[in-house]
Amino acid sequence: MPLPKAELHLHIEGTLEPELAFELAARNGVTLPYASTEELRRAYLFTDLQSFLDLYYGLMAVLRTEQDFADLADAYLARAAEQGVRHAEIFFDPQAHMARGVSMETVVGGLSRALATSEERFGISTLLIMCFLRDQSAESAMETLKAAEPYLNRITGVGLDSAEVGHPPAKFREVYEEAGRLGLRRVAHAGEEGPPAYITEALDVLKVERIDHGLTAMRDPAVVERLVRDQIPLTLCPLSNVRLRPIDILEEHPLREMMAAGLLCTVNSDDPSYFGGYVGDTFHAVQEALGLDHEALRTLARNSFRASFLEDDEERRARYLAEVEAYTFD
Repeated sequence: MPLPKAELHLHIEGTLEPELAFELAARNGVTLPYASTEELRRAYLFTDLQSFLDLYYGLMAVLRTEQDFADLADAYLARAAEQGVRHAEIFFDPQAHMARGVSMETVVGGLSRALATSEERFGISTLLIMCFLRDQSAESAMETLKAAEPYLNRITGVGLDSAEVGHPPAKFREVYEEAGRLGLRRVAHAGEEGPPAYITEALDVLKVERIDHGLTAMRDPAVVERLVRDQIPLTLCPLSNVRLRPIDILEEHPLREMMAAGLLCTVNSDDPSYFGGYVGDTFHAVQEALGLDHEALRTLARNSFRASFLEDDEERRARYLAEVEAYTFD
């Protein structure tokens, strides 16, 4: 049985495996520019963030109906359960779908239908976080938030993703202020490729409670000191960092140093079908590459539940943490 863990940085669109992509393409009459699943899988070789995003958004064309989004979520949950995930806070990108004529109702309806029974079917509690695309306008983000208002009983928080450089967090000040007024939790990608200053800006301007990635924090001791002092969680994605080239090889990932500095680190899969592993695979990969012992892995699992948005169910959080403490490594 795998180590129990929460996954806090997971883009549901990034769980689209080639087999499901072809299945949905056939269902919806979409022609993919690949002859086979093998050819598509070979296309999952990226030189940088933008080349990944081009393929990522292109493949979304197969997602058309509520059933498609439910099937996508179910496929992720089945894999996550096998890898020890007990709680998942799942990102989705409505702007990318609405731009293709797929309504917010369709996206949220399909995802929430699958997530509503995730605990009974997969043993995983779930929350849904709606992300804004930072390379689009702040006005588009605000329109997206307005479109989501009828569905906020099924959406826990907002996030900020896509290409980071040149799109500082402050660009989205007003939409995050409105999200706060609506009672939504707030997170943002910062410090993946962008400078440490983006992390500070996300905290000060957007008032985020978690930093997604935060990889570049180690370049600025003052940022590290603040993150440690306030125990701001970082949702690190080591396999993603290697595939998108902020880091050349996994052995050079600063996770070990970040933990030693007292940062509240979590390990996540980001876009697992594209980056070569789900969260359990990621735990195993960093254990091997960085020489992490069992107690370091236990700390990462413990951190994942501590960093989760389970304040409305502390009994559940305590139960998950007890599972981590009781876990016996083989």
